[in-house]
Parts: sequence; structure tokens; C-alpha cells
Amino acid sequence: MNHYTKKDILKMVDEEDVGFIRLQFTDIFGTMKNIVITAGQLERALDNQIIFDGASIEGVAGSVDSDMYLYPDLDTFVIFPWRPQQGKSARLICDVYKPDGTAFESDPRYILKKVLAEARALGYEFDAGVECEFFLFHTDEDGRPTTLSHENASYFDMGPLDLGENARRDIVMTLEDMGLTIEASHHEKAPAQHKIDFRYDEALKTADNIMTFKQAARTIAKRHGLHAAFMPKPKYGVNGSGMHINMSLVKDGINIFTDAEDEKGLSREAYCFIGGIMKHIKAVSFIANPNVNSYKRLVPGCEAPVYTAWSAGNRTSLLRTTLVRGSGVRVELKSPDPSANPYLALAVCLAAGLDGISNEIMPPQSVDGNVSEMTEAQRKEAGIEALPGSLHEAAEEFARDTYIQSVLGAGLSGKYIQAKEKEFADYSAQVTGWELERYLHRM
Repeated sequence: MNHYTKKDILKMVDEEDVGFIRLQFTDIFGTMKNIVITAGQLERALDNQIIFDGASIEGVAGSVDSDMYLYPDLDTFVIFPWRPQQGKSARLICDVYKPDGTAFESDPRYILKKVLAEARALGYEFDAGVECEFFLFHTDEDGRPTTLSHENASYFDMGPLDLGENARRDIVMTLEDMGLTIEASHHEKAPAQHKIDFRYDEALKTADNIMTFKQAARTIAKRHGLHAAFMPKPKYGVNGSGMHINMSLVKDGINIFTDAEDEKGLSREAYCFIGGIMKHIKAVSFIANPNVNSYKRLVPGCEAPVYTAWSAGNRTSLLRTTLVRGSGVRVELKSPDPSANPYLALAVCLAAGLDGISNEIMPPQSVDGNVSEMTEAQRKEAGIEALPGSLHEAAEEFARDTYIQSVLGAGLSGKYIQAKEKEFADYSAQVTGWELERYLHRM
């Protein structure tokens, strides 16, 4: 990670002919926002003097006391590789603060930092990595996204079958120019579906990287006449896109999830971390799968998890531990999707795991077979339940889980429930093409 001072940033802006700086922040729904300033205003920004109207951002603040300040994280400074070389553009990711100089409680980045601080107080550092899937679709003549693609490539195919290969290559190169370390990229199972994995890192850096990745992917895809879609399930009948989260806790530089004496290679802390996530997983789903479309991915037959089971190594499980032993042990949660706010998703996963460790919550028996192939009676006997089947069900689970609500705070939790209940009500009132096709000629 870079460690910049104000002097470093002012020098780079001058030497690199940077004309504009985007002060970026993320709203509670995971949408990146920004204020653009000129280089002449940079010193004011670095002194935390840039104000914006929080009342204009959904979920950020009410009409009272709506002035908010942007505090740039100096280590996030980067120059955009895709902008003109004269009068370049750069960015700084910011935290949101109130006029009294205290952090805004509903700022997603602050919420993750708060939970990371709680872990640090227990002696833990939380590392995370994501495997983020997305689609590259054609755009129409007006540049608007479609769900069309001419390709029929599948897992690990290459050009000429993989028609998005060049766009994905340019996305990877752009991300590396921006300081991200890309470990692998490849075509996924569905036509036009792709996956890019970046390096495991400290959780706040990982969340920042996810936001950077989405922005870069959309920008570079557009140059290829494509749209990078992070919608969980854009097409019926094919796999949706996930954002698998790999996690570990480090204490004194050592991964505490490992125990060579255990038959699965896992420590008691690892079991309890898994137990905490399993206890809270239904409420976590409300954050990790945050919209109506998310639950059209979480259906049988499309490789996404549907049931609350964990395993050591079984890739079909909701939650699994890697087969690699020693310092490489990870806990992987497969239900999150790329529409999730990464700051909030990582915050609730960590908080759930810490609850498991603090209260010594052991997980249920691991399941090494394919849960989807079990009968309902077998699943019931094993204590395996279904994940929420809709946004409405997930909202109800979240409303019952006061611990996960406390991670987000009363203010954000209330706004989030209200917004998502309205989203589900609006969706439920729609008349879809499927309904017209099925019923109109019959009734």
C-alpha cells in the first residue's frame, strides 16, 4: 500500500499535469459518487474543507444538518490511466464527516473501519479477497446497455470463442496501472460472463479495490462498445454473477485459522468464525444480496448456494474452507453478489465471525456432499435450512437480527430496510413480460 503525505500528492499533481481530482465516496447502496475539483482547490480538499449536500444523496442524511465534509484518504490517490494526458484526472477515496468533525455514522467506509478497529482491539487483522464475476454485453446505437452477446463461450474458453477477451485484457492492464495486483482472469460459465481475481489484502483496501475495479471495468468496456454488467442475474437460464468473499484473521502476523493437529486443518477460532457467520447468514444476506434481482441468482441448478451448509473443500457449499493448509487457509462465503456494497458486506461478515469467536459459537456438522442433491427430509435431519428466497424474506431476517443491525447502526439499518421494502413493493406491483406471455391469451 502507498503511504502518501499532502506534500507527496501536491508534488505528483504538479509533475504529472493533473487538472482535475475526483473526490469519491460510496452511498449506502454501493453506488460510487463524487465531487470534481480542479488542481487549484486540492489544498483545500487535503485540509478536509470540501463540503457537499448530504441531503441530495439517498441514504446519507436527512434534510436537517445535511452539510457533510469529505476527508480524503491520501493513500488512495491514483491517476486515471484512461483520461487525457494533458490535464489528467486523478481520484481520492474519501470518508464522510459531519460539521462537528466526527465521522458520519452511516458512511459505509466508516462502518467497515469501525468493525476493523473492534477486531484490532482483540488483536486481529482481517484480510479478504474477492472473486468478482460480471458480464460484457453489447450496447445499442445510443450507447445504452443490452443483454445481447454474440458469443457462446464457457468456462476458461479463449479467443476466438471468447469475444470479450480483448476487453478483459484491457481491464486487467488498466487495473494494474492503477496499482491493483491481478492474480487471474478468465471466461466464466455463461456466455459473455467473466471473472477477475485480485490479490488478497487488508479488508479496507479490498473494499476500495472493488469500487475501483467496477469503475475501471465499466469505463474500459465502454471503449470496446460493451457494457460491464454487475447485475447478479441479468439473463434467465444461465448462471448469475457472484462475488465470493475469502477471509482470514491474522494475529501477530500468523493466520489463526490454521491448526495442523485438526483433521480439517482448522483452529477453534476458524470453527467459531464459521459458526458466527452461519448463525447470522440470513441477516447477512440482506446486505450481501441487496436487491430483488439477487434472489434470482440464488436458485437451484445455477451453481449459486441455496442452503445453509458449510464444508471443508466442497465447492457447492454456501461456505467452505480452502483445501490449502497452513497460512493459506481461507473461509470462503459464496452467496454475496457484485451488486453488494463491499464496505458493508465485509463489515457484516467480519462482525458475524467475531461474534462467533467471542461467544464460542461452534458451527453445525460440515456437509461434504452436494446439498442440492439431498432430499428435503435429509436436509431437515441435518439441520440445513434455505437461504432467504426473496429480498422481502431477507429484510425480515435482518429485522430480527439485532446484532447485525447494530453493526450498521440504527440510522442506516432503518433507512436500508425502508428503501428495500419499497423496492420489493414496487417490484411486486409490476406486470412482467412473463405474466403477459403466460396469462393474457388465457384469461
